[in-house]
Amino acid sequence: MPIFRLGAALALLYLTVACSPVVRVEAPQQPITINLNIKLDADVRLRVEEKAKEDVKTQPVF
Repeated sequence: MPIFRLGAALALLYLTVACSPVVRVEAPQQPITINLNIKLDADVRLRVEEKAKEDVKTQPVF
């Protein structure tokens, strides 16, 4: 009976280790690109908004 318990414990340990997930951290194959159009778009919007505020001050809508 003790051999059966030892065998069962070893089998349970083997199954537990065999089913554990593997996490790998690897570098990407292609270089990472960063799109900078967002900053340029925000800059253009800021300029348009400032121009619109100036226009509203000089020529009120209502």
